[in-house]
Amino acid sequence: VQIVESGGGLVNSGGSLRLSCVVSELPFSKYALGWHRQAPGKARESVAMISGGGEDIFYADFAKGRFTISKDNARNTLYLQMDRVKPEDTAVYYCNGPSAGGNVPFPWGPGTQVTVPP
Repeated sequence: VQIVESGGGLVNSGGSLRLSCVVSELPFSKYALGWHRQAPGKARESVAMISGGGEDIFYADFAKGRFTISKDNARNTLYLQMDRVKPEDTAVYYCNGPSAGGNVPFPWGPGTQVTVPP
C-alpha cells in the first residue's frame, strides 16, 4: 500500500482548500479511510473517517460543519474539503485507516502541509 497526499498550501483564514489522497494497491471500497493531522508540537489526531462504501462518516468536533470527507472508489482517491479554515487548522494532514490506540493499518504517507496564518 502506498499513500500520497496532496492539495495543501497556504490559505487565509476563512478560505477553502481541498486535499486529495491516492491510495494504491488497496481494494479501496473495502476499507474505512480518513484524514489525520499533526500540528507542530502536538500529537497526531483524527479529523474525519469514511467507511468503505461511504455510508458511515465520522468528524472530529472541530471539523463538523467546516470539513467534508468524500471518496471516489473508482479512482482510489480520498478527499477532504476544508471550508472556513482557521489558524488552528495549521498542520500536516495525512490519510490512513482509523487509528486504534495510536496504530493505523497502513504505512504513513508524506502528508501535505496546510498553513493558515493568524
